[in-house]
Amino acid sequence: MDLYEAEAEFEHPVLELDTLAEMFERSVERNGDRPAQRYKGGVYDRSIAGDSEACSSGGGGGDGDSDLPSPPIEAVPSGEYASITYDRMGELVRRLAAGFRELGIADGERVGIFADTRMEWALSDFGILAAGGVVTTVYKGSSPDQLQYLLDDPGASGVVVENETLLERVLEVEDELALEFIVVFDDLETDEYAAREDILTLAELYRRGSEAFDRDEYDSWLAGRDIDDLASLIYTSGTTGQPKGVELTHRNLRTNVNQIYRRYGPRPDKGEDDPSIDDETQVVSFLPLAHVFERTAGHFMLFAAGSCVAYAESPDTLTDDLPAIAPDNMTSVPRVYEKLYDGIRNRAAQDEAKADVFEWAVDVARRYQRADDPGEELEGEMESADQLVFEEIRQGLGGNIGSFISGGGSLSPALCQLFHGMGLPIYEGYGMTEASPVVAANPPGDPRIGTVGPPVVGLETKLDASVVHEADFEGGDGDGDVGELLIKGPNVTEGYWNKPGATDRAFTEDGWFRTGDIVHEHSDGYLQFRERTKQLVVLSTGKNVAPAPIEDAFAAVDMVEQCLVVGDGEKFVGALLVPNVDALRTRADADDVSLPDDTAALTDHEWVRDRIGETVDEVNENFESYETIKEFRITPEGFTEENGLMTPTMKKKRSKIADRYDHLVEDIYESVQVSDGGSE
Repeated sequence: MDLYEAEAEFEHPVLELDTLAEMFERSVERNGDRPAQRYKGGVYDRSIAGDSEACSSGGGGGDGDSDLPSPPIEAVPSGEYASITYDRMGELVRRLAAGFRELGIADGERVGIFADTRMEWALSDFGILAAGGVVTTVYKGSSPDQLQYLLDDPGASGVVVENETLLERVLEVEDELALEFIVVFDDLETDEYAAREDILTLAELYRRGSEAFDRDEYDSWLAGRDIDDLASLIYTSGTTGQPKGVELTHRNLRTNVNQIYRRYGPRPDKGEDDPSIDDETQVVSFLPLAHVFERTAGHFMLFAAGSCVAYAESPDTLTDDLPAIAPDNMTSVPRVYEKLYDGIRNRAAQDEAKADVFEWAVDVARRYQRADDPGEELEGEMESADQLVFEEIRQGLGGNIGSFISGGGSLSPALCQLFHGMGLPIYEGYGMTEASPVVAANPPGDPRIGTVGPPVVGLETKLDASVVHEADFEGGDGDGDVGELLIKGPNVTEGYWNKPGATDRAFTEDGWFRTGDIVHEHSDGYLQFRERTKQLVVLSTGKNVAPAPIEDAFAAVDMVEQCLVVGDGEKFVGALLVPNVDALRTRADADDVSLPDDTAALTDHEWVRDRIGETVDEVNENFESYETIKEFRITPEGFTEENGLMTPTMKKKRSKIADRYDHLVEDIYESVQVSDGGSE
């Protein structure tokens, strides 16, 4: 039985086609006493974990649970984790839904969520959906101007915010909005805010909902929503231009939940060692829930499956949170896996003896993964590497990780190969907001490193080869076709909010959505991402260069942390490189070289330039001559969300990086003379 046949024939109670609120209710019925959410103490001033008067009313019921606990969830010591069951999560969601109805939310009204990823985000999401509302998402790092646009464009009648800091950002622009209420996750410390009738904490919303809740009325709200009603507006990250609100219906999102579950759920045809996502799975969640990748794959699908979602403090605290949570699975973007590997490698580098063993083990893992038939000697080396190095790494990540899932950007094949070698397989996928978002994903039983897997079942795909020259994408196995990926299916949006022109441009005349991504479709159906059509670097020689594979190649080397390829309209490829300062200092100590303390001064140091030059030469070996980096400049800071050079989902804002370092780019092409032969 092939993959698509097995996925199509898979039957399971999760695989219904209902609204997202109904999906959640059915999961509560199936998984009542199982853990649903785990949350960490000491991170937030959670109003629903307080002992204030707002939490003191257990609330009336209509469904026989008038003795609800006060506070709604227990407060836990700093750094420790507590959990709530599906039954308790269901009770919380129902009362929050009733609270939102008391605030005036009616079917189809838009409500924003402006907060970091945490348990209250998930509770509010399901509460708004159950009340009949439409959730529009706002990234925590949004500026007041961005915030105003993201609430004004959808006509939000209310917004749920994380804390007083984000509340103040809303209040800066409230005169430009038509907000009827603001709900705050955390306690309010400022008397002025607490006194306003239109501002209330989540605990106060819970109290209002508890007092008003009636189960029959609640069920009528769920029954009143249709599968084709709008469920969410998710705004594109805006790497170029103003964000567009992608309209996603309950059908779009619910279909994608089923498509993912058919691939990663407990199908009977799977091998005994193939990881599955089911009601025994525990995952860690930390990516922004404002982004559709985490919202569908790390939220909707997991709660449909009956899994337990544990919320990490932040991406920066993963090394502490993972051992405490001991998850079975983690969904993330490539940049997090790059940083995770950098951390592992940098820790090993602190001890010279350990560093040598680590590098030996990494070399063994690479050779083992590349070998069609490892042979007895390599098998023995791999067993030793696992015992000496990789088992300790796995224990440091909690000891239970069966697999990682990567999406939201292209992953370095070399890095993916290393994780597989460490016994931490990464299953790379591909998607976009307009597809809810998953388009393709590597199946656990047959992952192909360097590809994003075959399309999910029920999604049609085809290629438009007219937009590329296949000669510019040589170096594969010569099998299959290259072109822009077009998609059609029930998980694909019908368009953008209030932007009919953009909607028309996004689709072909016969209804295919243009992804804007160039892929290589192999004869076995697996897709290989090559580049965004808008990000191709077109050299003056006429050659098209895909930056992503070159930039990704630096993820598995030690002296460079990030790379941005430049050269559009120029004769050769250049690069802006962010140094891995920790790795450079460790190497310098070993070489008895003194480096300046100041990072800016370090980038001008001759020894640093030589070491990074060696790294560039190493990367260049894997590319055609016209794709190799002929000259580079080192930047004094990394590309981050905080300095405006990355999106909240850790994608590089290419034009902003190029603008900020235009003097370095100009220097590459003004001061270097490259022979005609070198650019071919």
